[in-house]
Amino acid sequence: MAVCAICGKKAATGHQVSHSNIKTKRKWFPNLQRVRAVINGTRRRIYVCTRCLRSGKVQRAL
Repeated sequence: MAVCAICGKKAATGHQVSHSNIKTKRKWFPNLQRVRAVINGTRRRIYVCTRCLRSGKVQRAL
């Protein structure tokens, strides 16, 4: 299971509830992208959620 390398966001679990109130297990996955980023001065490929990308918490390597 992939996890955001910046904020640690991972899949959340819960129930899918139907109209008749039948509950089944399901997961909500974060929108993770595999990006090249600068980590401690070196370029590495890491999984980062789009919220961290959009907020500028990741320095992308070009």
